[in-house]
Amino acid sequence: MGYIDIVVNLFTEQEVERGQTGIDVDFMAQIRMPEDMRAGVSIDRYLQKMDRAGIDRSLLIAVRAGDLKVRGSFEIPYERVQAICSSHPQRFSGLAGVDPFRGMQGLRDLEHAVRDLGFVGAHLYPHWFELPPDHAKYYPYYAKCCELDIPIMMQVGQNLIYQRDRRLPSVARPITLDRVAIDFPELKLIGIHIGVPWVDEMIAMAWKHENVFIGVDAYAPKHWQSQLVHYLNTYGKQKVLFGTDWPVIDPERAVAEIRELKLRPDAAKLLMRDNALRVFRLPQSATSQPASTELGNESNRHLSQSNSTHVRGAL
Repeated sequence: MGYIDIVVNLFTEQEVERGQTGIDVDFMAQIRMPEDMRAGVSIDRYLQKMDRAGIDRSLLIAVRAGDLKVRGSFEIPYERVQAICSSHPQRFSGLAGVDPFRGMQGLRDLEHAVRDLGFVGAHLYPHWFELPPDHAKYYPYYAKCCELDIPIMMQVGQNLIYQRDRRLPSVARPITLDRVAIDFPELKLIGIHIGVPWVDEMIAMAWKHENVFIGVDAYAPKHWQSQLVHYLNTYGKQKVLFGTDWPVIDPERAVAEIRELKLRPDAAKLLMRDNALRVFRLPQSATSQPASTELGNESNRHLSQSNSTHVRGAL
């Protein structure tokens, strides 16, 4: 059974041409994105990457990023993500982007995405709306997620300068999940992007609240903080979910570097698959990638040549 990547952005030629990626050429250079990727990567080509990395399923984000009347804001229509998920139902599931300023229509959109389109969770970028996660504007959406019995993920920690014509403040310190977790104890909250530079704060929130989880995406695994690796490998092994934030981190690189961490086999299995299955209630589908199911220290020697040749440069 393969891995599950919980944070994947659409980055095809279509999204690049339409300005629906949220990143500019300067950011692509900052993360050392290969030149041959910068015009976009087709779904077929991305599926090949998933296969080489041993990834069974990716969760695609139908992003809602800011007020569309303001330059630099963008969104990925729910229908765009649903079309890809329908074409590859064993490989992709959808996440519904949240815009807290769309009022009742936004709530109806979220319900439609889950009940009619089959999306498995919600996604929020607090910095695009310049409101911390515990702001009252989000509370109707948290309540709707409880009603629909879906998790919501949100970027916590700093946000970088993804577009030089739209610089946004960092508003989502992990501690802001504290009040939300208290007010909505049945809501599964996933703080993605690790919480940098407040990683200890993110770990504290996941340790305190049974309904708070950590998404380890957007940062190369070889640069993960030692306390985070210790947490996911020991007492927090049921609270951390694998992700890449593609195209920021290449999935082949991520899997190769996690293998080098020599995690305990049970912790690796939870990180790479089982926690996502439980939190998102995903189907137990499997691809034909049998060699990639173990990342624990017993199997570290089995790193394939195909993965090692695709490791990208450090961020």
